[in-house]
Amino acid sequence: MTIEVPALPERRARRRPTAIWLHVALVGGVVMMALPFVWMVLSSFKTTRELRRVPPTWVPDEPTLENFRDLFDRLDFPQYFLNSTIAAAAVTAGNLLFCSMLGYALAKLDFPGKRVLLAIMLGTMMVPAFVTFMPLFVLVANMNLTNTRWGLILPFLVGAFGAFLMRQFMLGIPDELLDAARVDGAGEFRIFFRIVLPLCGPALATLGVLTFLGNWNSFLWPLVVASDESQYTLPVALALFSIGQQESNVALQMAGAVVVVLPVVVLFFAMQRYVIRGIATTGLK
Repeated sequence: MTIEVPALPERRARRRPTAIWLHVALVGGVVMMALPFVWMVLSSFKTTRELRRVPPTWVPDEPTLENFRDLFDRLDFPQYFLNSTIAAAAVTAGNLLFCSMLGYALAKLDFPGKRVLLAIMLGTMMVPAFVTFMPLFVLVANMNLTNTRWGLILPFLVGAFGAFLMRQFMLGIPDELLDAARVDGAGEFRIFFRIVLPLCGPALATLGVLTFLGNWNSFLWPLVVASDESQYTLPVALALFSIGQQESNVALQMAGAVVVVLPVVVLFFAMQRYVIRGIATTGLK
């Protein structure tokens, strides 16, 4: 009894409709994700009256830069930009260092309570952030860190997700490489900084972009901790100063959103290939 196997061209012809529909679905998903950003950019060049028009318009009838001029005139933009940059950069640097250290310890070192510590860390990832919001604020207030940059930075210098991400990536580093360094007399810190970290470029890029993005766009925590205008970050300043006595200035908010998103978009495209590689390889053994 013989089994007839379809010819290669016939099999390709059968797969072609599936591939076409798959590409249609992917393109549709990309369009749906991009539409809000396109609307935001186009709306930043409209007047508030045009934004409230029904039915709405996509392309501005009379493009204007008045929203951006008003944004920079009403805000102490350099100060708010500096606050956001310092907070986001410090939190990102802290996560890159401390999450890498914790990930290395959980992946490559043996010590009592290692599995318990890992279980506790994973458990904290399942707890909603709002549950710890009030205790965290009370702790920061008791340390007299409200209305300071340290209050914006210290609570987020290390995160469970970042430590887990680095641990999963470091599990793929051969143990023989580290054992050879130990035989040559290298200590754990030297192994970590000279061998492990240079091999974790994709994971570090992924963690850095995600951490910077989350902290740069953070709104609720800076709003609560920084009640002094001199400590406002960009999202808080834009939200507060775009609200008038009776209604919010939607056009000004759109222009501010473009300004806030632009640095993150530039950072992502600059680190795109490393981020994709880090996400694709994390967890592979």
